[in-house]
Amino acid sequence: MTLQRRLWVKSCFVPFFRQVEGFSGRCDDQELGGQAGAPVLTRAADLTPYSTLALSARVTRLVSVRHVAQLLALRRVLPRFILGGGSNLVFAGDFDGLVLHMAIAGRRLAHEDADAWYVEAGAGENWHEFVLWTLRAGWPGLENLALIPGTVGAAPIQNIGAYGLEAGERLHQVEAIDMHSGERVHFDRAACRFGYRDSRWKQEGWHLDGRFAIVRVTFRLPKRWQPQIRYADLAAALADVAQPDAGQIADAVIALRQRKLPDPARLPNAGSFFHNPVVDAAAATRLLASYPALPHYPQPDGRCKLAAGWLIEQAGWKGRRLGPVGMYEKQALVLVNHGGARGTDVLALMQAVQRDVRERFGVELTPEPVFVGA
Repeated sequence: MTLQRRLWVKSCFVPFFRQVEGFSGRCDDQELGGQAGAPVLTRAADLTPYSTLALSARVTRLVSVRHVAQLLALRRVLPRFILGGGSNLVFAGDFDGLVLHMAIAGRRLAHEDADAWYVEAGAGENWHEFVLWTLRAGWPGLENLALIPGTVGAAPIQNIGAYGLEAGERLHQVEAIDMHSGERVHFDRAACRFGYRDSRWKQEGWHLDGRFAIVRVTFRLPKRWQPQIRYADLAAALADVAQPDAGQIADAVIALRQRKLPDPARLPNAGSFFHNPVVDAAAATRLLASYPALPHYPQPDGRCKLAAGWLIEQAGWKGRRLGPVGMYEKQALVLVNHGGARGTDVLALMQAVQRDVRERFGVELTPEPVFVGA
């Protein structure tokens, strides 16, 4: 990354540091990476390395937040955007404001009881490394979510999920900072209001305005572990294993993801770009009458979830490019950057795919990533 200028934050943030010096101590920085120092500000920062799509964009000011006190020091600076691993993000253009890149580290076994282990991690921890750490420690339960890109702090916002499991099913508590008051707040699983790739952060718009900044997350991993292998591809991968353990499931998940999805380090992408659409029963019946091969998944509320990747492929977009971007040749649901793309290129391709799927199937596709910038 090219850094035009790095400097210690001085005059404009001095009042905030003075306020933080007398903070009540309700946020324990030492548990999340040690003593806090003054945040380092980068002006006119290049955002290309901060998203897995590697889109060309710039931000007026960028700060890497490694401690809660640094976050508190900057809570009054607006406009702001809180950034995790950038794996579910599209920089649609330059951002005239402050980006807070969450890099709070630390992971531990917070406590355990007769029924479960409670494992805690800082918001900046790499998600996949966190999952592997829990497995090495003998605390299974997150193995189906291995190799998902991003950070621990972003996991509950998107309610990440794969191969029959969602993060919300294992979440115990989210700790966040109210950026209005500076207070520490806790959200239990119910308060997070999880849905399919959804949470209260997205429902309230907090993922965009940064009202509540997640600093750490605690997961409850049941001691009476049961393998989750009902997902068809995963079950097939483990067909020859009579009683797979958590490590074997993680290995199978990693192999499946590596086979189907491109490595962002080699071919920039944001993973699955569109939500699998959910339609009412009548619409599903009509579609299946015309397209009996359409993969579909009945939902508890009577509606039906459709495979977006199949719809996109049938609309002719698998492996097809539009300028420097395209839909991946091995998985039509994944939008990739073949080099030099900007947010406008992604928007053009997104709208073209949506239009063709709508015209052929009468189904609306909704993008998964968050869009930031002009």
